[in-house]
Amino acid sequence: MIREFTLPDALSLADLQVFLARAQRVDDGVVRLVGAGSILAAYVGVLHPAGLLDAGPTVLGLRTYGLAAPAAIDVVVGLGPLLERIAALQQASTDATAPVTVPLPPDSRSAAWAAISPPRSGWAPAGHADERVLERSARAGIDEIAEAVPTGTGEQIVHRVRNEVWGRPVEGVDHVPAGGAFAALSLGFLASSGERPAVDPTVYIAGQWTRLSTDRGHVLIKRRSGSGL
Repeated sequence: MIREFTLPDALSLADLQVFLARAQRVDDGVVRLVGAGSILAAYVGVLHPAGLLDAGPTVLGLRTYGLAAPAAIDVVVGLGPLLERIAALQQASTDATAPVTVPLPPDSRSAAWAAISPPRSGWAPAGHADERVLERSARAGIDEIAEAVPTGTGEQIVHRVRNEVWGRPVEGVDHVPAGGAFAALSLGFLASSGERPAVDPTVYIAGQWTRLSTDRGHVLIKRRSGSGL
């Protein structure tokens, strides 16, 4: 089995490092890396049900990278160990334009979300989402959770509050719960103030899945049954 992938240069490696570091701040878990031909897809978990009875949405982040050499991989590894290997490569780099081969750490215990494969085709466009609305929704949710969940609150209560807040629809944006806006903000997929793009994020639908796509990455949302989103 292939245990490495090769990015075209140090800039691509730095981009991957930033994405994974942001994901680690949200959920210090794992990343699923899927290589198909010359493209590497990196999936991270942002929100995911705690068990079979948990009705909360599954929210994933996705960025894709060009590969310098084709790689057929589908692995789940810890964010921490992979970031350590990337940091070591960055320290040892002497040529910013040369391809960089990233050795993979051992496979991690699979998070439940990592066994879910979002559709790769069949996405139908469903309009656009105003970035400012998404950012306001995400920041309002962060503030509400911080106020409702004091330090020392039990894990079950924390999870229930988060499910309630992040499961709400974003006002004026069809099919996208607030958790999708939170993922887009936390992973750096929304432009900073004063750098708004010419085209707002696009919403796509495929079965139970919603995809929120910007030029910086994608948020994938598996809607819970009966949510109406």
